[in-house]
Amino acid sequence: MAKRPENIFVLGLDERNRELLHDLPQLEAYRFHELLGQEELMQDESVPLRSLLEKAESRLNAFDGPIDAIVGYWDFPVSSMVPILCERYGLPSASLESVVKCEDKYWSRLEQQKACDAHPAFGLVDLENPKPPPGVNFPMWVKPVKAFSSELAFKVEDAEQFDDAIARIREGVGRIGEAFDYVLSMLDLPPDVAEAGGQAACLAEEEISGQELTVEGYCHDGEVHVYGVIDSVLYPDTSSFLRYQYPSRVPDEIADRLADISSRVIRQIGLNNSTFNIEYFWDPEQDQLNIVEVNPRLSQSHAPLFEYVDGVPNHECLIRLALGRDPQLPYRKGPYKHAAKWFLRHFSDAYVRRVPSGSDISRVEREVPDTIVDITAEEGQRLSDLTLQDSYSYELAAFHIGADDEAGLEEKYQRCLELLPFEFDE
Repeated sequence: MAKRPENIFVLGLDERNRELLHDLPQLEAYRFHELLGQEELMQDESVPLRSLLEKAESRLNAFDGPIDAIVGYWDFPVSSMVPILCERYGLPSASLESVVKCEDKYWSRLEQQKACDAHPAFGLVDLENPKPPPGVNFPMWVKPVKAFSSELAFKVEDAEQFDDAIARIREGVGRIGEAFDYVLSMLDLPPDVAEAGGQAACLAEEEISGQELTVEGYCHDGEVHVYGVIDSVLYPDTSSFLRYQYPSRVPDEIADRLADISSRVIRQIGLNNSTFNIEYFWDPEQDQLNIVEVNPRLSQSHAPLFEYVDGVPNHECLIRLALGRDPQLPYRKGPYKHAAKWFLRHFSDAYVRRVPSGSDISRVEREVPDTIVDITAEEGQRLSDLTLQDSYSYELAAFHIGADDEAGLEEKYQRCLELLPFEFDE
């Protein structure tokens, strides 16, 4: 008797990631179901977490069949909703506490401090009585304890910039902070984490610098596995990403240290039966590694890079862990030796007069084979109305590209720029 397909519910399933999931080697064994759309989950206003959980449960309860797994690859609220729903339905998942230990930037730093010294000086700032924390010097970054991407994260050089950044954080922190407070209310928190909550305080940490790297891995039955290191390359003289590139160009000795630090931090946090990615700065001159942040999920931005180079997207880890199985990823079995996700950005606000057409994108797909094109900006839109942007630039488009060498990556990227026209009124 043939085994029935397993029903896997995906929070925020979008078309790009549906295609990646359909590239998995055991596809015939799975049935993927959207559980809440992106539009429902990623709203411009405050996050209605209670109603989102109620909607998700209602749809799961209405499903006529067994529920085998619930997964997600987006940041909050998806990252917190997955363990909440999995616990309610008796499915494999990381614990909510371990996920929140990653998501709460202050709590995460406290846990990192117990496992390693690969972190900057940090401290809390009371948003009602803001002062730079003792032992944290300018230049520093100030940011909410929970935010989307780099939203409301500001580099400050002096007291005046500090005051301005705090005012902007205070104004916008409630959009996510209120929902994050609801998640925090489900846990037994350390006193200082509870006092900070999701809206009462923000995090300040000394600036760290160097080459940006991301470690991708997973933990299954308490065993931590690192399966890739990705370079994050910035636009010159900015904090905005130009591309993610895989495999990393760092020496093997640095890759080994990254794996060791990552394993210690994940074990300390207790993040089990979960994918993760940890962002780092590597300063070669000081021989110093510093953690930027720990994310209790895979980076879906990196998934096509693993498919190009290793043969399958790292969604394979996500699905197998959610079904209670140990992932087994191929290594260097893909069609290319190198891969990158490139970002096209605009660094000032503008009105979008023209974006590439469907025929423009089709031409890229013909002339630059295997390239994935995602257009973010919309014709007739102000760039400042885009959601999920960093504090200093606006993402217009992204391209996933594979090549046999780094020169090939650059050449294909430049060809994409030539074939995909944007026009603006400043």
